Amino acid sequence: MSHQVSLPVHFNKHSNKQFNKLLIANRGEIACRIITTAQRLGIKCVAIYSAADSNALHVKMADEAFYLGPAPATESYLNSQRILTIAQQANVQAIHPGYGFLSENAAFAQACAQQGLIFIGPSVEAITTMGSKSAAKAIMATADVPLIPGYHGKAQDEKTLKQHSLKVGYPQLLKAVYGGGGKGMRIVHHPEEFSQALAATKREAMASFGNDDMLIERYLTKTRHVEIQIFSDNHGNCIYLSQRDCSIQRRHQKILEEAPAPALPLVTQIAMGEAAVAAAQAIDYQGAGTVEFLYDEQGLFYFMEMNTRLQVEHPVTEMITGLDLVEWQLHIANDAPLPLTQTQVKISGHAIEVRIYAEDTEHDFMPASGKITYLSQPNISEHVRIDTGVIEGDEISPYYDPMIAKLIVWDHTRDLAITRLQAALSDYKIAGIKTNIGFLTQLSQVPALQRAALNTDFLLTHAADLVPTPVNINYVLLLAGLALQLQQQSTPQLDVINTPHPAMHNTNQDMNSPWAQTTGWRLNQPAINTVKLTISNNSHHLDIKEDQEQQYSLSFTTLAQGYQVQINDHFHHNNQKQKHKKQQQDHQIHGELDGPQLTAFIDGHRIKATVDISQSQITVFYAARSTVLFRQTTMQKNVLPTSIDTELETKITAPMNGVIVSVLCQVDQVVDAGEPLVVMEAMKMECNINAPVAGTITTVFYQEGDMVEDGAELIQLTPSLILDNKEQA
Repeated sequence: MSHQVSLPVHFNKHSNKQFNKLLIANRGEIACRIITTAQRLGIKCVAIYSAADSNALHVKMADEAFYLGPAPATESYLNSQRILTIAQQANVQAIHPGYGFLSENAAFAQACAQQGLIFIGPSVEAITTMGSKSAAKAIMATADVPLIPGYHGKAQDEKTLKQHSLKVGYPQLLKAVYGGGGKGMRIVHHPEEFSQALAATKREAMASFGNDDMLIERYLTKTRHVEIQIFSDNHGNCIYLSQRDCSIQRRHQKILEEAPAPALPLVTQIAMGEAAVAAAQAIDYQGAGTVEFLYDEQGLFYFMEMNTRLQVEHPVTEMITGLDLVEWQLHIANDAPLPLTQTQVKISGHAIEVRIYAEDTEHDFMPASGKITYLSQPNISEHVRIDTGVIEGDEISPYYDPMIAKLIVWDHTRDLAITRLQAALSDYKIAGIKTNIGFLTQLSQVPALQRAALNTDFLLTHAADLVPTPVNINYVLLLAGLALQLQQQSTPQLDVINTPHPAMHNTNQDMNSPWAQTTGWRLNQPAINTVKLTISNNSHHLDIKEDQEQQYSLSFTTLAQGYQVQINDHFHHNNQKQKHKKQQQDHQIHGELDGPQLTAFIDGHRIKATVDISQSQITVFYAARSTVLFRQTTMQKNVLPTSIDTELETKITAPMNGVIVSVLCQVDQVVDAGEPLVVMEAMKMECNINAPVAGTITTVFYQEGDMVEDGAELIQLTPSLILDNKEQA
C-alpha cells in the first residue's frame, strides 16, 4: 500500500496506552491503511482473511494473520463469532472494524466489550441510534436539524408503506433503515413502480445488512451531497474537520470526492459544521464520524444520515488538514483528548479522490472480477497518494466490493488539483480486468466538473460529455502489432501468433535454421508476418457500431528499418452474420520495446505507449485510454456481456460472476422485449437481466441460489420474429 499523509499532530505522548496489539476486522485497502498507521505507532497488527484472500496484501503486511473461512462474506468477514475467537487466540486488546462489514454493527461492538476488547469506534448506543435511519431522524428533529419530508415509521407491511409512498409524493427514495454504502436504495418515479422496487430493495437490504426495514423520503433533484467529518473524544470535546463534496455518484455510490466542498458559502460551511457537532453531541458520540447532508439550489441543507465509522473518502480530509485520522481514532480509543480545538484546525489547498473500480462503465457500471495481469501506478509524491490493497497478479473477487484503489491528489488550488488528477489517471494502467479509469479520465475533463457545477444527478445530466473520445484505431492496431513483432525478435521461440513451418514439429530441428524461425523469412523475398486481431463492440471509445465485431489482419513486411504494414479490416455483424471488407491501408512503422514501454514511429510520428501482452489478448494504453485486442487464434468466447444470435435463438448470458437471486420466467413463457427474466447479485449489487427481444423462453439453465460465472448461458429464447417467419413458411 502506498499513501502520503503529512506529519500528524501528536497526542499526549505520556498517556498510558491501553493496547499494543490490534486486530483489523476487515480486508483490502482499508485494512492496509490501518496497518500502516498502527505499525508506525508501534502497535502490532493481526489480519484476518478468507479463502479468497490468502495471498492478499493486507495479509502480507500484518504481523500475524488468521484464516477466517470460505470466500462468501457471511462465512468470513461477517462471521463475528469467528473473529472474536481469533481475537482471543491472538491475544489482542482492540479491534478496528474499518468500514463496511461489521463496522456499524452494534451487536459486534457489544460482543467486543463483553470480551474485554476495545472497539475502535463509538459506543454501542451511538451505533444503534445512528444505525437506524428512522431513529437518527427522530433525534435530528429534536436537535433542530432540517429533515427531508418522508416516512420513518416502524410499520413495515407493504400496504402501509404504499400508503405513505403516495403521501410523500414522487420522485421518492426507498432506503434501507440500516443501510449504507449506496446499497439498499432505489428511486421510485411512479406509483406503479413501487411494489417491484420495494421487493428488490428489501432483498438487497437483507443480503447486505441482515435487516430489510425501509424508510421513504422525497427524492430531491439538483442537490449536492456534502458531508462533515467530525471527531469527538471521551472528555466532552467535539470538532469538525472541514467538508467534503461527494455529489458525483453512480447507484448512490460515490465516484469522486473532494475537500473542501467547492463553491459553498462560508456561512453554510459553519452552519453545517455546527449542525454536525450538535448531532454528535446529542448522542454522546466518541471517535470518528461523518454527518451527511443534501444541499439544494436555494442554499438549504437537510440531514441525510450519520455514519459511525471512518469513511472511504477520509484521505481528502487528511490531505487538506495534514492529519492522520486513523491515528486520531487509535489515540481517542486510548482515552486521549483531542489535540486541537475548532479554531486550531487549519485547511490548506484542495484534494480530490477518485475510486478505481473493477467495473464495466459501458454496461451500467457492472462489477467485474478477474486477475490483474498488469499494474502500473502513478508515482507517489506530496501531490499524489494511492490507498490500495492489491498488487499485480491479484484476483478481484466477485464476493466483495470491486474497488481496486483510491487515487488522491492535492494541490494549492482546485484547478491545479484537477490537473494533477488528469496526469495521475493517465499514468494509472491496469490490464486483465475492466476498470473505470477511462471513465474517470473523461469525467475529469467535463467542463461542469471543472467549474464545480455539481449535483447528485451529475452523470445523467452530463451523459453527453462522458461519451469517450474516439481513439485512433489504426494507431492502436499498429502499436499492438509492432509490440508483437519486437517481442518476437527478442524471444522468437515464444511467438504464438504465427503458424510455424511443419519442420518445427521436429524436435531435433536446428533452431538456427531459417525453417525454425517465425520471423516471416522467405528466400529472395522480404519477410512478411501476419498478425490477426479482433476488437469487439465493447470498445465504445473506438468507432465501431453497436452490433459489430471487427477483425483485422496486419501484414508486416520487413524493411531495412522497421516495417511496412498493411491493415485489412473486416466487419462482422453479430446479428445478421454479414461481413464487410474495407480498403487496405499502408503505413511505415518502426520502434523500440523496453518491457511494456513502447516507443513507436508511425509514418514519421513519434509516440509512446504501454503495451501488455498475454497469451489471449493485448492491452494497449495510448492517449489516456486502454484498448483490449484479442488474438484471433485465441479469441475468448463471451467477449460481450450478452451474446445474441437472432437467426436461431437468443442466448442470454451472465454479465458477471454472481449468484442467481430469482428466476422470473419459465419454459414456454412468452416475454416482451425489456421484460426482466433473471435477477443476479454480485458484490452486494442486484442486476436485472432483461429480454433483449420479444419471444418465447426455450430453456432455463439456472435456479435461485446458483453461482454462475461471467458469460455463463442463463436463458435461451426464441425471438417472435423467427417464430412468425416459421409460421408463414
